Amino acid sequence: MPKTVSTQVDAASNPTAVKAKPRKVPRVVILGGGTVGLYTARRLRKRLGKREAAIVVVDPRPYMTYAPFLPEAAAGSIDPRNVVAPHRRALKGVDVLQGKVSEINHADRTVQITPEEGDAYWITYDHLVVGLGSVARTLPIPGLAEEAIGFKNVEEAIAVRNHVLNRIDVASSTWDPELRKRMLTFVFVGGGFAGIEALAEVEDMARVAVKYYKAIEQDELRFVLVEGSPRILPEVSEELGGYTLEQLRKRDIEIHLSTFLSSCVGGHVVLSNKTEFDAETIVWTAGVKANPVLQNSDLPLDQMGRVTCNASLQVVNPDGSVVADAYAAGDCAAVPDLYNPGKFCPPNAQHALREGNHLGDNLARVLRSAEVTEYKHKNIGAVASLGMYKGVAQMFGKIKVRGFPAWVLHRTYHVFAMPTVNRKLRIMAGWTGSVLLRREVVALGSLHDPRAEFRAASIAPKPRSAADPGLPPSIPAIKAEEGSPAAKADAK
Repeated sequence: MPKTVSTQVDAASNPTAVKAKPRKVPRVVILGGGTVGLYTARRLRKRLGKREAAIVVVDPRPYMTYAPFLPEAAAGSIDPRNVVAPHRRALKGVDVLQGKVSEINHADRTVQITPEEGDAYWITYDHLVVGLGSVARTLPIPGLAEEAIGFKNVEEAIAVRNHVLNRIDVASSTWDPELRKRMLTFVFVGGGFAGIEALAEVEDMARVAVKYYKAIEQDELRFVLVEGSPRILPEVSEELGGYTLEQLRKRDIEIHLSTFLSSCVGGHVVLSNKTEFDAETIVWTAGVKANPVLQNSDLPLDQMGRVTCNASLQVVNPDGSVVADAYAAGDCAAVPDLYNPGKFCPPNAQHALREGNHLGDNLARVLRSAEVTEYKHKNIGAVASLGMYKGVAQMFGKIKVRGFPAWVLHRTYHVFAMPTVNRKLRIMAGWTGSVLLRREVVALGSLHDPRAEFRAASIAPKPRSAADPGLPPSIPAIKAEEGSPAAKADAK
């Protein structure tokens, strides 16, 4: 049975029967250490001292991932370690628990946490912040789970980079034309910001890499985009979306709009427009959904599985009444967009960062018995990188920027949004190094299974010899070769 724990005492019992011990300092538990969780905790700690609030952040990973930089990490423009902010370095004065949230019982102010190893346990709280973010939204497409890879976290971005470069490496020494064609075909599903940036950055990297291979021609690389809607980049104007399509087609990227992935069993891709081909690389970026763990909670959810909130980021019931001591923000929350009545704030880093800061301020007000304020933010624009020195941007809904200036805007905006000065400086140093020394295009695919070569080199233990009854089972009996010094010594 899971245990109920506080920061001081563990007690094995039913969490629904345990009442939290009175605390002199109220405890704020923040579920999720992503953008919302990290910025909420930082702002709250800045506003309140340790004697005013104890802050606990819960997340299965020991770092926050800045998702807008994942495409550049996959392309090798940024060191993957620099697109993450370690919790224990970025969250000074905040307690961090590493584990997955498996159940939320707000009625009793308890949360169940399942660590990577060991039994699940419960913690108690006074105030709850839900910032669990989102996960990849997948569909029951035959072969998708077995063949595709997502693009939601830094591990997946690294895996995509290593896989693409590895396929180029292997194809350069493969003479079977059909096999080469399969290896050098790369499919990206999803035409939103994540999909377009990932496709453009990885394609740009692959083109640079192939220049070092005499056995592969540029026209052998085949990049395919599959998008279910009739346009790409819905976050920007149709004009900029059309410009982006034009630029991608000039780079010989094959684009299928109003088309769906029907099957990819065994790497055989079948599209809804009857197009069929083989590919060894399928990257899925077709949308996200709220973290499914919210279904294991007593918090009110909307039809999309998001926590329902008011404009002050307080959790509310269907009738609009406030759920006491519960707050939510980010991708897993339905936050009203006050600048667009009837709509909700889009799930992007721009809103998540500002919602986190605003939520930290509101919690500080609550703990000091002040009134909360409403969150409202007018979208300042959208920026997207399309590879080295290429991009699109739409600022304040009117100003449209293309090419190199848009690429500069993209990098400038996101590097300043990245938390901690340490990471800002490291990213800028990495960019400078890439310009002066060129980016690395080496695959380190063995990172994903570092013991593979050791396993292949290992010798299986031989059966225990009857002549050596005292030989430990873990040490195989070895017969000395005839005529060897060891054999002669045995004869004596």
